[in-house]
Amino acid sequence: MNTNGNVYTVIYSTILVVLVAAILAFVAMSLQGKQNENVKLETISKLLGAASQADETMVIEEGADVLGLYAEKIEDAFFVNGLGEKVGEMNTGKENVKDIQVTSTSDLKKQNDIIKKIEDGQSDLVSTLALPVYVFDINGKDVTVIPCYGAGLWGPIWGYLAINEDGKTIDGAVFDHKGETPGLGAKIADAPFYNAFHGKTFNLDGDVVFTVAKASAITEPEHSVDAISGATITSQALGKSINLWAKYYKPYLAESAAAHQAVSAADSTMTVSGLAEPQDSVSTAAAVETNVNVEE
Repeated sequence: MNTNGNVYTVIYSTILVVLVAAILAFVAMSLQGKQNENVKLETISKLLGAASQADETMVIEEGADVLGLYAEKIEDAFFVNGLGEKVGEMNTGKENVKDIQVTSTSDLKKQNDIIKKIEDGQSDLVSTLALPVYVFDINGKDVTVIPCYGAGLWGPIWGYLAINEDGKTIDGAVFDHKGETPGLGAKIADAPFYNAFHGKTFNLDGDVVFTVAKASAITEPEHSVDAISGATITSQALGKSINLWAKYYKPYLAESAAAHQAVSAADSTMTVSGLAEPQDSVSTAAAVETNVNVEE
């Protein structure tokens, strides 16, 4: 074959391209497991990061065993639909940390796509949602972590919000992005921004659950956080995502809060009853002693 001819060049180039593609495909498949593991570790770190903010004494050191810490602190992990009904369970890794199951950003995107369809009028899809819920025990306090996901200025943005036992107070938050502008929109992942969410509340009784907006546009500061200066589009996009996802978590959060209030009320009643008995016993004993003294 003429090595200087066009046919040789085409055949040689084709073989080379196919060979390189095969090598790259093999390498990608070989690394897929490691990549998935890294994604899971990153998600677990963010879940713990949000939940740990509920207690300032809990500090996650750099290089900590996040799998072991997650298995220790997690109480339950499951999915709920838009009606607040539990529709699935996740392995919490209590028996083996390698079995821990968490949702990835790709999983969140799938749920976000369903939410957008519901918003466009396909209300029958509400029951098909599978929204992740993570319940942690942070020093004796139940902290529920829920995610949010949406489109930022240059790519997807997402985050995790730690919710108090009352079902509406934000105890912690962490956010991340794929390609927001460094020094501007990328600041959603910085502590000065996400720390501002601590103590804010969801408006579970209103149409707008939560907002992120310019200070001049905020009308309900208890349900809002100031937008990042110079990154209004990213900030508002994040606020929209939080509000939209919280809207479909509302049934579950309301039911969870009601259950917690019922348990707290029952505990208070038991405590009062428990205090009453000793007081009655003391009074009876005092009366008996008085009677004895009188008889003497």
